[in-house]
Amino acid sequence: MNELALHPVLSKPGPTSDLAGFLAALRLDQVDDFARHAARRHLIDTLAAVIAGATQEVTGIAERVLGRVHGTGDVPVPGFATRYDMLTAAYLGGTSGHGLELDDGYRSGSVHPGTVVVPAAWSMAAARGASGAELLLAVIAGYEAVCRIAAAGHPASRLRGFHNTGIAGVFGSAAAAGSLLGFDADAMEQAIGTAASSAAGLFSFLAGGDVKRIHPGHAAREGLLSALLTAEGLPAPRGVLEFGDGYFNAFSGGHRDPERIDIMGSGDNNAKSAFAIANCYMKPYACCRHIHSAIDGVLHILGEQDLAPEQVARMEFGTYAVAASHAAVGWSEMTTAQMSFPFVIAATLVRRQASLHEFGAAERADARILAQTAKVHVHVDAQCEADYPRKRAAKTRIETTDGRVFEHYMPEPYGAASNPLTDAALEEKFLGLAEPVLGAARARAALDALWQIDSATNVAAVAALLVP
Repeated sequence: MNELALHPVLSKPGPTSDLAGFLAALRLDQVDDFARHAARRHLIDTLAAVIAGATQEVTGIAERVLGRVHGTGDVPVPGFATRYDMLTAAYLGGTSGHGLELDDGYRSGSVHPGTVVVPAAWSMAAARGASGAELLLAVIAGYEAVCRIAAAGHPASRLRGFHNTGIAGVFGSAAAAGSLLGFDADAMEQAIGTAASSAAGLFSFLAGGDVKRIHPGHAAREGLLSALLTAEGLPAPRGVLEFGDGYFNAFSGGHRDPERIDIMGSGDNNAKSAFAIANCYMKPYACCRHIHSAIDGVLHILGEQDLAPEQVARMEFGTYAVAASHAAVGWSEMTTAQMSFPFVIAATLVRRQASLHEFGAAERADARILAQTAKVHVHVDAQCEADYPRKRAAKTRIETTDGRVFEHYMPEPYGAASNPLTDAALEEKFLGLAEPVLGAARARAALDALWQIDSATNVAAVAALLVP
């Protein structure tokens, strides 16, 4: 690293320097056992999504374009037969990981950290022959950056039309790469400063198209590139999160004094750990997380009453405003169908699940499913709105054709840190997503290796198990 070019003078105290100092000083032996286990779990969960998403159309488009522009390389990408350079590998991993709406999230920031942080950290660790312990530390650091920054700006950023995964994700990949590169506090702050100029992502995908899928790919690549540029000596602005022309002003509209943001106190924590990764959720359903509490409500009532779709006259959902906005989303494409409150609930009512198999072209044209969409009514509930973003609640009310009424309140959806998937359920999810791509034996071997990632002397050996 060119130390002279970095001008190692820290900025005045503020959110950026606070975060950079924390990330640079973080060591794995400071991470409690609960958070370390959570890091293994989220690594496994994210890699499963990456492997499964490698076969998606958008991923294929990105691979063809980048392959023509950059050619191949030496870095293995989970789920891909061809190896690429480090930056392309991060982009493809992020894109494929978000391609099926199965990646994890951080409720308080309404952000998907894993599909940005893990591809960037995985690509660099595999390329540099880092140890599993170094990888795990980088992942934990990356989650801290993206989750805390997203939480500090949310919901103002979302209400302004930005996609938090794209705009805040770039800091997570930069932090993860900076951790693997051994950055001190000044270098970490400069990587954050450079990454801020690549923050991007609009919620315009609700109008159609598949651009949403590439947001994490862009963030993973650009954050990684920012760290590499910093290591090479590129100077960057200090205090980029809080100064007048900086990140919070641009993306959150100056909704509060950014210099006074307690960045490490942003968001919320699991009662068992103060690390952000320990309070992230995992998705049991292949659709927008804002609809999951409503799905849980429907499945709970169906489980108790065994109602046929034709017996249902009306389904009413009270929830928070951000979730309720998805009531206006159509289902002409897989992307929009996975974001559409009416379609997701209708498919759940008919199929009694919300897996990948509910959002294909045939399902979107299924007359029985489409007949249920008009029964779905969504409104903003005052209690749910007041609880957001601390909770993602929904009140479900189902009225039958013979006049019966069933209600269920779900304060937090299944998969949340307070209502988590078990390790066994996570293994089932991983194998279900990885086996079609890797084969049963290879998927099992990869899973076993990932549970023991801390002890791996070289991530490249584990990475070789994740390619077909």
